Amino acid sequence: MTQKDDLAFVFPGQGSQSPGMLRELAESFPEVRQVFSRASDVLKLDLWKMVREDQTGQLNQTTNTQPAMLTAGVAVWEVWNSQTSVRPGWMAGHSLGEFTALVCANSIAFEDAVALVRQRATLMQDAVPVGAGAMAVVIGLDDDVITGLCLGISGPDGIVSSVNFNSPGQVVIAGNAAAVGVAIEAAKEAGARRAMILPVSVPSHCELMRPAAEKFADHLDGVSIEAPEIPVVHNFDVASHSDPVAIRDVLMKQVYNPVRWIESVKHLHAQGVTSFVECGPGKVLCGLNKRIVRECNAFPIVDPASLEKAVEKCE
Repeated sequence: MTQKDDLAFVFPGQGSQSPGMLRELAESFPEVRQVFSRASDVLKLDLWKMVREDQTGQLNQTTNTQPAMLTAGVAVWEVWNSQTSVRPGWMAGHSLGEFTALVCANSIAFEDAVALVRQRATLMQDAVPVGAGAMAVVIGLDDDVITGLCLGISGPDGIVSSVNFNSPGQVVIAGNAAAVGVAIEAAKEAGARRAMILPVSVPSHCELMRPAAEKFADHLDGVSIEAPEIPVVHNFDVASHSDPVAIRDVLMKQVYNPVRWIESVKHLHAQGVTSFVECGPGKVLCGLNKRIVRECNAFPIVDPASLEKAVEKCE
């Protein structure tokens, strides 16, 4: 096994799911179905059938999306391991993807993580009634401008804050639906190229999620966590931890604090990372990472051809 310190694996979160995802990989590599079967046993439902067919939109329900995305990321990791002895020197995950990274770094057992993220999703959904919260993406304004707008709008009647610092010029905001609506109009007046509501049911990573995070802490206490075999850079503090107590703390705080993705990618680059492999369905993180560090290499794994290319470029 060869660990490469200039290589990082990054794991996507909610928003990268799609019906039929990993279909082509599953046709060529049995590891995909095997991992989904293990998750299905934990969840007591046929997760692969849901992902493959999704005729009723179940995949986009938060309580299904979170375990499905974690399972997809782990499946791609298992496929990678079957094809090459190369291992990354670093890992990171966007929001939910942080749990996937910890599983692949042998910090949390897969079955424990599947149950954990299902519980996380349930607590987050229960924390704010559907329709009472909202998230929106703002494109074309500086981070501090958007954060300042949100601070000026938030008050006793509703909060809104910057929650995902995704790439230069792209920030996601979240909070009470009415306050988010006011922030969208303020952003447009301030010169944003785009500001629009996202199709999600949970206002993630804002103060409205603190009650969910506090309840989630109890579930984290019940799960065995080991020091990661590969360092994982966390969303909350842009740092890696080996102490299980510290890992539980940042996973809890992540629920109601911003995803500092720009800082995370820049931190990895500062450690010598020049190539990123997006380990999971979609290419969202590859696009973000190229905008954050223009000179980096970014390789998504979405089918056998892209897998072959990633292996070839990273070996």
